[in-house]
Amino acid sequence: MELLAVFTTVANPEQADRLARAAVEQRLAACVQVEAVHSSYRWQGEVVSEPEQRLLFKTDQAHYAALEALLRDLHPYELPAIFALPVVSATAEYTAWVHESLG
Repeated sequence: MELLAVFTTVANPEQADRLARAAVEQRLAACVQVEAVHSSYRWQGEVVSEPEQRLLFKTDQAHYAALEALLRDLHPYELPAIFALPVVSATAEYTAWVHESLG
């Protein structure tokens, strides 16, 4: 099954932890990495520049729809960026661990 790297951002570490824990507890992501970033974007006609937390969910195609639904349900943003990129290659051992973690 194809591995995916799924991304979103939130405003603070508490929001990030809530999304990360829910995804891993529900076996929709094998692992979630969180890092501080600074985002600049246009929102409602104005340019905004502020710190955010970027989350990287490690999952597979079979779990994407449920992960997206969870993120939409729990996400604090009105219009969250939720997108997935295919993992072009990964070691066989890592791929097996992801699948095992997802159940």
